[in-house]
Amino acid sequence: MSAADGTWKITINTPMGAQEVTAEITTSGDTFTGKTSGRMGDAAVAGKVDGDTLTWTADITQPMPMTLEFTATVAGDAMTGNVKLGAFGNAPLTGVRA
Repeated sequence: MSAADGTWKITINTPMGAQEVTAEITTSGDTFTGKTSGRMGDAAVAGKVDGDTLTWTADITQPMPMTLEFTATVAGDAMTGNVKLGAFGNAPLTGVRA
């Protein structure tokens, strides 16, 4: 079991306001799978694990179609990171174990 395994409450501070997402993460070696749920619906996620750092992408359609690129580092019961918002720059993310 990795430090990242479990359920997380993640807040992404986007230019359009804070977006809150719940993520369930299960790691397996250098990869992870899980699901996210929030105002924009539910989605399956899968990505890479490098030590305490997770990376993954998500395709969204609202408020407009784009691919989000996530990087998050886990330390104990906290998560910090960044989301690349396509052509719209970056948004910080923070998370706490739920």
